[in-house]
Parts: sequence; structure tokens; C-alpha cells
Amino acid sequence: MIDLSLLREEPAKIKKLINKKDPAFDVDVLIAAYKKVRELKTSIEELRKERNSISKKASGGVDKDLREKSIEIGQKIKSQQKEFEEQEKILNQLWLTCPNIPFEDIPSGNKEKNKVIKTVGKKPEFDFEVKNHLQLNEKLGWFDFEAGAKIAGSQFLCYRKDAVKILYALTQMMLKNNVKHGFEPVLPPYLATKKSLTNSGNLPKFAEDVYSVPADDLYLIPTAEVSLTNINANEILATDKLPIRYCAWTGCFRREAGGYGAQERGLIRIHEFEKVELYTLTKPEASEKEQDKMIACAEDILQQLGLHYQISLLAAQDCSFCSAKTYDIEVWLPGQKKYFEVSSASNCTDFQARRAAIRYREDADAKPKLVHTLNASSLALPRLMVAIVETYQKEDGSVELPKKLQDFCDNWW
Repeated sequence: MIDLSLLREEPAKIKKLINKKDPAFDVDVLIAAYKKVRELKTSIEELRKERNSISKKASGGVDKDLREKSIEIGQKIKSQQKEFEEQEKILNQLWLTCPNIPFEDIPSGNKEKNKVIKTVGKKPEFDFEVKNHLQLNEKLGWFDFEAGAKIAGSQFLCYRKDAVKILYALTQMMLKNNVKHGFEPVLPPYLATKKSLTNSGNLPKFAEDVYSVPADDLYLIPTAEVSLTNINANEILATDKLPIRYCAWTGCFRREAGGYGAQERGLIRIHEFEKVELYTLTKPEASEKEQDKMIACAEDILQQLGLHYQISLLAAQDCSFCSAKTYDIEVWLPGQKKYFEVSSASNCTDFQARRAAIRYREDADAKPKLVHTLNASSLALPRLMVAIVETYQKEDGSVELPKKLQDFCDNWW
């Protein structure tokens, strides 16, 4: 959630920034609701002071006029308290659906305004007709969508044969890399409460995209970001504990209610997939450097695998709901002839921390402050698998793994 006091201090500026990210969000309605709640709160406090003053005056004996006045004020307090509670619910609902305030320096617009800021390597060249991963799979037999559909429905799959070996080798490779970069490995639950998803920003905004387990009032996590956000919920951290860096390998479950594009077949977009996630809690002044660290950590894997990729600064409307600034790492998929995102590194400032009440103290006597939270994929495994299969394909339809990955496969299998 955003800092509502900013709506009082700089309403025009904040409105412009929020609408830069989400033109459909009515900031004026949020401002009006905030103003109404503040006015009611002030009025109730003044009425209570007035009633207390009357009580003191009447302490020497019963006074009919004072008694009637006190009763009248009490009725006003009761009426306004009821209105206050109703207006507060309206405000909270608006507040929970208001996106994070984007940084001023990110581009305006949507995907078409994303800015490529870095390119690493070159697109691989082939002296034969390139196949996509689905065509290659006809010989490999690694991705069994038919079995996945039998078990769970469309857009699910079973990994088979060497794909299983590669998937776990990639996971081991990423976790080892992330620990090297200072991230603590965590294996969290795949189920989370409504409060946990609200803290991370997934609810109520994206209720249609998450899988629910109504009997237990739980949800399957769409990303480990949900779990990692809540490890330190409702805590006040000592400043010397920051930054706290986590990495987690989990399954991710997404209904993707919006459907799929024509270029998002196969492993490009599926309902259940594995991902290694990075997550950091840090002091506000350190969050921009921390975002750079996360990007470098994710890049390290792609460079070890010898994959061509680019990094894009996302325009405001392409940033996620919680993010104030996002960079996408996009790997080249030769069979798709297109770049696809394998990591989004987002600085969520104090947006999630305010929801989850994650704070820190500079010292024992200092007032608690909200931390900044950041997250990044390191990396999303299905698209990384596609990149490897399509980049390292041979003319006969086989795949020759890069040496670094082959070594991981050989060492654990």
C-alpha cells in the first residue's frame, strides 16, 4: 500500500505518478475517501473531548442541561463512529487496489515504451533450419503435455527423461549461484493464507489469477515472493540484520485468467512451473543498489549457460502492481525468433512492507521505519529450458548441453 499521507502533502504529483502507471485507477476517489475518513476521525475526537469536558463540569453534581448535552454528544459520536467504520472499509478497499507509486525516471507508456539498456552476447547462428522446442520435442520426448492434460487439464505437463535431469541440475546450479551471491536458501510452504497474499499484493487485485483451496481458506502460491514476503511479517528488525536476502525454489501456480497469446504455446506459459526466486529486505537508501545486485545474480546464471539476452527497463504501465521500478531480463529463443522474459527484478519500495508491517529500528530508542522489499526471478525454469533446448539444438534434432550444465547433470544424477 502507498503512504496515504503523500495524497495530503502532494496530491497533484502523486495522482500524476499513479496514473502514469495505471490510467484507469481513480486517484480522486481515493483522495476523497481518505479526506472523509480523516474528517470523521477528527470530528469524533473533538466530540469526545467535549463530552469529557462536560463530565468534569458535572462532577460536582447533577445538571440537567449538561446531562442532556452529554447524551446528545454521545448520540452524535455513535452515529459518526458508524459512518467512520463504513467509510474506512471503503478507503481500505480502494487503498488495497491502488498500485505502487512508480519512480519518476521510468518511461511513460506500456510495453512498446520499454527501453533496452543492455545486451549480452549475440544471437546464435545456425546453418540449418531452426526448430522450436515443440518441434524438437517430437524426437526428444521430454515434454509430455498429453499426460499433463490427463492429470490436470490443458497447459500442464510432465517432464520426462533427460528433461527431469536438466530441470533439477538447473535448480541446483541456481541455488548454488545464489548462495554465492549472499542469498539464504529457503524452502517455504506452497500454500498461503489470504492475509499472506494480501501482504504480497496478490489479493484482492488478482483474485482471478490464483488457485484457491476453499475448504481450508488457503491459496496455492503464484510465486515464492508470497511466502518470502511473510517470513518477517509483523516484525521490527534490528538495523544490523539488514539486508536480509532469501532465495527459494518452489512450484508456482497461476490460473492466467487472461488466456494465452498465439506465441505462448508449449513451455512459454503454463499453469504450474518451477522458479527460483530472490527476495531482499533492506533499508530504503540501499534498495536501488540491491536491485542491481539481484540483476547481476540472475545474469550470472545466463552467462554461465552461454545464453544471449537483453535487459529492459520497463515502462510504467508494464511494471507489476507492487513495483516502483522493474527491469526484465529477456533471453533469446531461436525457435520463437523472439526475446522472452526469464526474470523480472522489481523494487517494491515500502509497498509490501506497509501491508505486512515489516519494520526496522536504527537503534533501541528510534522510531520504527518500513523496510524496502525487492524480488527477482533467478530464474523461471520452463523458459530457461526452452532457451537451452533451442539454442543448443543440432541439425539432427538432438541437444548438446553447455559444459557447465552438463557437469551439474553428471555430478548429481
